[in-house]
Amino acid sequence: MRKGQPKLFDLLLDAPWWVSVLLAACTYLTFAFIFPLIETNNPFINMFKAAFTNMGPFLSALLLLPAPFAYFNGRRKRQLVDVQSDIDSIKALSWKAFEELVAEAYRRQGYRVIENGFGPDGGVDVKLFKDNVVTLVQCKQWRSKNVGVSVIREMFGVLTAQQAQKVIVICCGGFTADAVAFADGKPIQLIGGTELLTMVKNVQVELVMQQVSNTAELVTAINNLCPKCGAHLVERQAKRGVNIGNSFLGCSAFPKCRFTKDSANLLKIQGQK
Repeated sequence: MRKGQPKLFDLLLDAPWWVSVLLAACTYLTFAFIFPLIETNNPFINMFKAAFTNMGPFLSALLLLPAPFAYFNGRRKRQLVDVQSDIDSIKALSWKAFEELVAEAYRRQGYRVIENGFGPDGGVDVKLFKDNVVTLVQCKQWRSKNVGVSVIREMFGVLTAQQAQKVIVICCGGFTADAVAFADGKPIQLIGGTELLTMVKNVQVELVMQQVSNTAELVTAINNLCPKCGAHLVERQAKRGVNIGNSFLGCSAFPKCRFTKDSANLLKIQGQK
């Protein structure tokens, strides 16, 4: 994570691109139109007013600079969710990418999301806001070690200190029996690797549903997803065996996933041939 206090430019980079545009527009309107309306007989105030009025266009231009970077940053996070095929691909992510994956998955579920990308996180990597409920999320991208009870106790303390309503601890693997027992009956949700993969696959399918315009396209799109791992199916041609030369759908995650569909069920995104 970045050290020190967050700077405005850093905050705008992590915000949606339109935040920079809106802030730049408000700044320009304030300096170009509102400041000149202020009337005073104080020469020093008039001097500063004139200076700030002239600086308006330059400040607005500076605030617009992060907009394209924020746009591509948001696009990168959306693609980060869409390319995940199985738990191994999630485990291969860096700790920062893992946090971004979790944040984007919840963002697609309608949560307002704040990512803690600056300095010590105090146990909180992501904050979620929905239906007047504040949820604190701790991400543990441990590839082999189970999350123990000490982490869950720490997050329960953070829950009380920050006056939130719920805590979620997410990991790639699992949790110890003591951790599960401590969380039982408390506003703490434990999400292991299996549940995380299911959540990611669900938001991938929801995105597909939002992008199609009719039932026929939806059926085609869903049939073009591997039912075993959720990756896209791609058209291949048999190079050997009794079906040599025939077309079939194979999982794009091959050789990790070897799911196939025969030519009788072949569906393409562009439509049926």
